[in-house]
Amino acid sequence: MFKKILFVIIALFAVSVASGKTLLIVGDSISAGYGVDISKGWVKLLEQRLKDKHYDYEVINASISGDVTSNGAARLPALLEKYHPAVVIIEMGGNDGLRGTPPKLIQQNLTQMVQQAKQHSNVLLIGIQLPPNYGEQYLSRFTAMYPAIANEQQVALLDSIVKNTGGNPDLMQSDGIHPNEKGQLIILNDIWEKLVPLLGKPNKL
Repeated sequence: MFKKILFVIIALFAVSVASGKTLLIVGDSISAGYGVDISKGWVKLLEQRLKDKHYDYEVINASISGDVTSNGAARLPALLEKYHPAVVIIEMGGNDGLRGTPPKLIQQNLTQMVQQAKQHSNVLLIGIQLPPNYGEQYLSRFTAMYPAIANEQQVALLDSIVKNTGGNPDLMQSDGIHPNEKGQLIILNDIWEKLVPLLGKPNKL
């Protein structure tokens, strides 16, 4: 009798482990938690919210401060192969823009990343707002590429990770680019709205 009970417990544990999913985040310094306590960054807040809402996901944060889309496109295949994520969040392009990289090239790299990820995963593409000193023409082309990619590739889109924090000194660090700790929850709420439809159903209580 004891052996049967033990077998059932082991089997249930195995099912529980197997049912867990992975959420992969590939981003730059904003997602890497630049300038804030990592425990208070939006990614850590996301981990806690997933748990609170009974979503069985392991979050892998593969974000690197200063990373550009060409590097992201180069390293993404290995990440997909290693983690087999159910959901991929791509938050890149800001560093390319700050370097004045042609938007056409940035768009090609991001499109490549989205195409790689969506083969086996739900994808959320997140855009970024650049400072206004890059010229109207460049900013217009840069901003337009995110919805263009999302529409063409049929993936979910958050048009800017700082849509409700950018330009607000109470929510941004002194550089005007990275959100401070106050801004992290606002970022999470914006992302959560777009992310929930991609997660599937939460575990039953």
